[in-house]
Amino acid sequence: MKPVKEHLSDTSVDFWSWLFPITYLMHIAEEYWGGDGYPAYLLKLRGVHLSPTRFLIAQTIGVVLVLVGIYLSRRFKFLNMYLVILGAVVLVNGLTHMITSFLHLSYGPGLITSILIWMPLGIATLVRFKGSLSDRKYWLAVLIGLGINGVVALLTLKGGRIV
Repeated sequence: MKPVKEHLSDTSVDFWSWLFPITYLMHIAEEYWGGDGYPAYLLKLRGVHLSPTRFLIAQTIGVVLVLVGIYLSRRFKFLNMYLVILGAVVLVNGLTHMITSFLHLSYGPGLITSILIWMPLGIATLVRFKGSLSDRKYWLAVLIGLGINGVVALLTLKGGRIV
């Protein structure tokens, strides 16, 4: 008997890929409107000034990059690897929100979508696609996802400024 993973169609993998931009928009909405908003939270917590406009521009760039990544990964046939990358990105982002809120004993914008949506989506994606790639490609994808989180964290701590 074949594992369930082999029975899932390309359609289900395509559907899975659209969960990321949809949930990203939900996460952005919570970060923008949750509490005083993520820019105010970042200023209070870390002393970093990130204007709401710069926050929305950065998030728009993020959504566009996710969408372009979906298109390119389909076109060049590495969608499963791209989904593992995204799974690692959202899981680590969710963990970061949860740990920061726990350490400061306060709500941080993005916490609810992190716990209820992104962390489960990240875990489910990493588990679901584990057998669809060689171990080397799988762990490379996870490392890329971790690296993306690192770059985003650095940009955030610079107030969204590249230079």
